[in-house]
Amino acid sequence: MTNDAPERDLAALAVPRWGRLVETGDRYEPYRLLDADGATVEPVAVYFQELLAAGKAPSTVRSYGMDLLRWWRFLQAVDISWDRASRVEARDFSRWIQLTAKPGRCNTAKRRWVPSGTGPNPVTGKPTVGPGYAPTTVAHSETVLRRFYDIHRDAGTGPLLNPFPLDLSRRSGRAHAHHNPMDGWKPERVGRYRPSLPRRIPRSTPEEWFNKLFAALPSHRDRALVAFWISIGARASELLGIRQRDVDPGQQLVSVIRKGSRAVQQVPASADAFVWLRLYQQEMHGQVPHGRTQPVWWTRRRPIRPLTYHGAHRMFERVNASLGADWTLHDLRHSAAARMVRDPKLTLADVQWVLGHAHLSATEVYLTPHKDEVVSGVLAYHARRAREDVQPTPPPPAPGYDQASLDVLFGRSS
Repeated sequence: MTNDAPERDLAALAVPRWGRLVETGDRYEPYRLLDADGATVEPVAVYFQELLAAGKAPSTVRSYGMDLLRWWRFLQAVDISWDRASRVEARDFSRWIQLTAKPGRCNTAKRRWVPSGTGPNPVTGKPTVGPGYAPTTVAHSETVLRRFYDIHRDAGTGPLLNPFPLDLSRRSGRAHAHHNPMDGWKPERVGRYRPSLPRRIPRSTPEEWFNKLFAALPSHRDRALVAFWISIGARASELLGIRQRDVDPGQQLVSVIRKGSRAVQQVPASADAFVWLRLYQQEMHGQVPHGRTQPVWWTRRRPIRPLTYHGAHRMFERVNASLGADWTLHDLRHSAAARMVRDPKLTLADVQWVLGHAHLSATEVYLTPHKDEVVSGVLAYHARRAREDVQPTPPPPAPGYDQASLDVLFGRSS
């Protein structure tokens, strides 16, 4: 397909449920993309090996694999092989993914996204999630596919021109040629088909709602998990991956493996978290294996198995549903960070170290005031202005004058 070809009718395009991404259980090849016949898609397998060689986690391979699966399904719909895809296909894919609905989220024949008329959640204020792909997912797909074609172009196994190019307006000149060291770093390598993302402010849970949420937790295990998440600010997967040897109650420390660097870091936790953990361990005594390398968290239902992220996520969803809220496990990390940055005795560098951020700029976003704080402050401002308009406050008298005498002289009531 060339640039002179007629426009593709994306509204009538039917993208098949082609292929699937499977987990193999092999640490050298944790995920594999299979075609409709069950055979491995070799170009994707090569890309997965490049990711693993760069030290990427299996969860990252899975995330990249889902993006490639969507691309391969689109190529099946337009009848173009992966190595003959041009920038026209990349452009049309970027248009399609921003307008289509996720499979299984819509029962209409064309599966097109229609904005819902419902407002934000009445408890959390979060906007309602529509049936389409989030802008972050669209941007992530563009980055993954651009890197995929860069790998095969360098190896000589793919097209010479990357279907997902960089924006030419951002590539002119030397990168960061006139950068001010006092300013942040702007992204110089931006894809041409990458959508603009709104600046997201981390959403934390207010204290009163967190107390209600914690009271609704049904077990000691869940209370221990939430108490650790809200005190150490670790990611959900980092806390769920700890072993029994990683818990040090005497020093109030927990060792977690950081998601990005894979470094082991000890982080301090609250005393309450260790109390709930001890109650949970006593409750599960004799029911789960004991050993330094054994997991800390287990399922509550039989057969008892190590607790996974999806199990913890489902637990938190049920608690949210009982309150009519839609907070996520990652919101607990935001809440922990917001609590720490508001403590005047903790520096921003301290919070950066606890959260495991590589750059201080990632921690600075938590200095943004909470929406409720801004709303209450602005409403108080309007109330003060209203009082001043009705009864303006007189200026203080000059030194040597009695305020009561002046009120009598000018007829002002006391």
